[in-house]
Amino acid sequence: MKFKLDIDPDIVAMMADEVAADERAVTAAMHEAGTGLKAAWRLQITGAGLGTRLANSIRSQNFPRSGESLDAAALVWSKAPVIVGAHDTGPLIRSKDGFWLAIPLPAAGKSLRGGRITPGEWERRRGLRLRFVYRRIGPSLLVAEGRLNTKGQAVVSRSKTGRGKVTAPIFLLMPQVKLPKRLDLARAADRALDSVPGLIVANWVEGRL
Repeated sequence: MKFKLDIDPDIVAMMADEVAADERAVTAAMHEAGTGLKAAWRLQITGAGLGTRLANSIRSQNFPRSGESLDAAALVWSKAPVIVGAHDTGPLIRSKDGFWLAIPLPAAGKSLRGGRITPGEWERRRGLRLRFVYRRIGPSLLVAEGRLNTKGQAVVSRSKTGRGKVTAPIFLLMPQVKLPKRLDLARAADRALDSVPGLIVANWVEGRL
């Protein structure tokens, strides 16, 4: 016994249209979810006072890069993952050498290379020696004998009489520092993920109107 199945061309066209509509809906939904998550992460970073530069390290990419697909996806990431990840997890930071963490105070100024200045760089630039001051209560210090300039930074004193000379705290010495958790990126990612089904339906309905 033989059976012959004839498929109506109109049905084939309808199925193709449905698949195309689904592809458009999924692709648009993933694009919206990815863009929304990028904006949410950037807003968290600026809201935490971490600056627009770090916020702009958050990037997104849609896949496929062109065209539409039922397998569409969105990737959101940071170009500064170590910094962003540290503020997201609140890690315990210790010295790599097992000694002190030297935390610069306002009198230390800033590094010429960006970021925090180190004791070695500070001594080379200022031409002053740092002196260790142990304290039983509170963090120990690295101090220098000099004067404070108009910016409040310690520099060499040129006075022969010692006028204006001070002992300025330059660095706090800590065995370890607990970085406060200032971000909750996972919560925003979960919200973006939960929004995908609704976005797919909304885009599918909009595409059919």
